[in-house]
Amino acid sequence: MSDMLRLPILLTMVRDTISDPKAGAEAILALNLPRAALWLAFALTIVLSMIMGELVMLIVGAPEDGPLTGQTAVVMGLLQGAILFVGVHAITHIGRLFGGTGSFDGALALVTWLQFIFLVLQALQLVTALIVPPMAAIVSLLAILLFFWLLSHFITVLHGFSSVGQVFLMTLLSFIGIIFTLSLVLTILGFGFQTGTPT
Repeated sequence: MSDMLRLPILLTMVRDTISDPKAGAEAILALNLPRAALWLAFALTIVLSMIMGELVMLIVGAPEDGPLTGQTAVVMGLLQGAILFVGVHAITHIGRLFGGTGSFDGALALVTWLQFIFLVLQALQLVTALIVPPMAAIVSLLAILLFFWLLSHFITVLHGFSSVGQVFLMTLLSFIGIIFTLSLVLTILGFGFQTGTPT
């Protein structure tokens, strides 16, 4: 287990997961990590993602207008954690509604692994922004497409579904519904869905 925590091995697993998402998901689930370890990894990936996101914004610049403009890194990290937490529950329970057999721990492991993969992609975006700035936007677009590609395969493996295409459609519709609901909740709570920089 300790060998697996070495960065070269993790990066190799990232590469293998991108090239064969189903096998990558099966490998993560086969680890059968205890829930305490999963929560620790979940929290660590969020913290690292916050740090990486700040570095990317320092290089490419933060948008002047948009949702949650002006929020602190801590607030953004808490929101990211909340969204991922909701996502884990959604993957678990929506999948079961459609006859899936996946567990909460399995969903937590796969969401955490997906988050780590996107940490690597954020690092790639940072390097790209430094070397070829216009390419950073292309990397971001590819990352979004890769997100749905990997997530669809992960859910398929987790719940024992047979059709990745059907899972992709279910995932997309569920994602839209979750984002819409969260946007309403955040607006009601006053989390800065406005344009412009606060004075």
